[in-house]
Amino acid sequence: MDKQFLADEAKKLTINSKGILAIDESTGTCGGRFEKLGVENTEENRRKYREMLVTAPNIEKYLGGFILVPETALQKTTDGKMFTEVLTEKGISIGINAYTGYSVFNEVGGLKEQVTEGLADLPERMAKYKSEGAVFSKWREQVQISDNLPTEAFLVEGAKRLTEYAKICQANNVVPIIEPEILIDGNHTLEKCYEVTVHNLNILFTTLKDADIYLPGAILKPSMVIAGKECATQATVEEVAEWTLKALKENVPADIGGIVFLSGGQTEEQATDHLRAMHKMDTNLPWPLSFSYGRAIQYPALKIWASNMENVALAQAALLQMAENNSNANEGK
Repeated sequence: MDKQFLADEAKKLTINSKGILAIDESTGTCGGRFEKLGVENTEENRRKYREMLVTAPNIEKYLGGFILVPETALQKTTDGKMFTEVLTEKGISIGINAYTGYSVFNEVGGLKEQVTEGLADLPERMAKYKSEGAVFSKWREQVQISDNLPTEAFLVEGAKRLTEYAKICQANNVVPIIEPEILIDGNHTLEKCYEVTVHNLNILFTTLKDADIYLPGAILKPSMVIAGKECATQATVEEVAEWTLKALKENVPADIGGIVFLSGGQTEEQATDHLRAMHKMDTNLPWPLSFSYGRAIQYPALKIWASNMENVALAQAALLQMAENNSNANEGK
């Protein structure tokens, strides 16, 4: 493990107000978005869409990294250039989504808790991703909130899996993005989300520390502390910012390489407004605080592209605007 390399790469991904664009949707998730907009979910259409994203002019001004799925990492532009080569020439770091699916861990009250799969062959795959140009990776464990969830056993298992993933990444000199996502589905309150977030972070960082994960060479990708979509009382932008910063400042070590939020079901406007409010609220945070959004940056561009696949320049302009908005939010603008 090259600690200096890992720390430098983590820093590169989170400095200068830049963020990370997640274009690592599964085939099914991508297909669902395509279907709603009348686009057939074929490999060629996915390639065309992601070519539009990867080749967007000047996107490197606002984004320091792209998270890809293995399919995208091996695809080429229409004129035969590898997507990874295009990104590297822009100075954008390449990340690969490392998990392969989900399996049921347990069932409580008719709800299933699912853990993320893919650890069995991850050492071999991570070495391959590294050889293909990846300098960082991502692994997600999703946490549901209900009257009976999450269970303690599930949180412990999720932390173990995130830690094992991080260990494999760092052994291959790949920066791990560690994503403990608290799902926004449900009717839970802001206070309940805070409670679950804090407890989950405590379990996670205890497990990471016990395994000697090198925190300056790792990035945390958390959810914001936010009420469930079905909750009768929705928090203000300032309340979300305040409670999220409180959870992070009290539970995330100061030496973590950086924090990049997921948008997790928020609208484009919410994701940007909440990020901006945090930076206006506290200008002296102990770690870099940025974004790693997928849909919240992509969706306006996707709608334009889906209406007419020839509208590449117009779609790219929309993508650039969303990336700029969130880069500005990193400065409280």
